[in-house]
Amino acid sequence: MATKKKAAVKKAATAPKKSGSGIKEFFPVKDSMLEKFFQDELKDIYWAEKHLTKTLPRMEKAATNVKLKAAFKNHLAETKVHITRLEQVFSMLGLKAQAKKCEAMEGITKEGSGIIEETKTGTSTRDVGLILAAQKVEHYEISTYGGLIQLAKTLGLEDCAEVMVQTLNEEKLADEGLTDIAENGINYQSSQEKAPATKK
Repeated sequence: MATKKKAAVKKAATAPKKSGSGIKEFFPVKDSMLEKFFQDELKDIYWAEKHLTKTLPRMEKAATNVKLKAAFKNHLAETKVHITRLEQVFSMLGLKAQAKKCEAMEGITKEGSGIIEETKTGTSTRDVGLILAAQKVEHYEISTYGGLIQLAKTLGLEDCAEVMVQTLNEEKLADEGLTDIAENGINYQSSQEKAPATKK
């Protein structure tokens, strides 16, 4: 009987607890596969943010609209802060900040460079293309930070999650700002630009 009682106590101590919402709360295992995956994804977005510091000045230079130029310039300053925050997260984890090439961000920014090459300088159509390219970047970052925040919470890294929430909110605001710029003139102006005649 005593043996059964000990087994029951041991089982209760290791079993997942139920929260008020009915969802089971698990205690993360140290050096779990999820923890390693989380760290790997941090390296990925760290590379992406650093890559953006090189891309945004080119987008600012290529833009014509004054508000769009300012948006790119402001987001460059924000991006540098995002990099600092990621370095803070690495430090909180007791890790050295490392970057791992982000294939997705490289592809998105390469597409943006293609838009610059394929559109005419000084046109609203180029600005439309730049906004679209920039919003693809923002949406990638929004989904990445959103996912990382959830993983951090699962791993019990609430402090890391709080740091990244600040960045997530700024990415969302940047995306909304680009939409506002597009809807308040650039899209309409682009619709009035006649396409060059194609050779038959």
